[in-house]
Amino acid sequence: MFDTMTITKIGGGFLGAVLVFMLGGWAASGLYSTEPSAGGHGEEHVPGYSIEVASSDAPASDEPAVPFADVYAAADPDAGARVWRQCQACHALDGANGVGPHLDGVVGRDIASVDGFGYSDALLALEGNWDPEHISEFILSPRNYAPGTAMSFNGLSDVEDRANVIAYIEQQSQ
Repeated sequence: MFDTMTITKIGGGFLGAVLVFMLGGWAASGLYSTEPSAGGHGEEHVPGYSIEVASSDAPASDEPAVPFADVYAAADPDAGARVWRQCQACHALDGANGVGPHLDGVVGRDIASVDGFGYSDALLALEGNWDPEHISEFILSPRNYAPGTAMSFNGLSDVEDRANVIAYIEQQSQ
């Protein structure tokens, strides 16, 4: 059935594979120790990595925060047209309500004031008007601005994107 040379090759292949697995395990244990060991300078070693988290009182970056009014003054409506694509799934600029109220003339309009649109209680409870700063805060995180809002949008984190899309909406409303 098998000659001696075939049996020798099969045995050598098997032993070679065992050797490779043993060497791999030895190399891995040298790189990744799972046993706790004493740290230097009298400290006990704790497995894991130390991650330092900045306190919530500290600014997120070294750059000073630029007032939104300054960002909005430099906004680019053409760049806002690209951001608007995210909004147009629910909103229109032609005076027609969709999933959300139309945004034609929203800049400067009273909050929750579009006739014929069924606003959530969270938005009905808000007072004031949609000036660029309020719109920016709302589209940063609708759920944080108006807890309980029906708007399911996750928000726009980039302040320039928010300023650009507000400038685009305002330009299209004129």
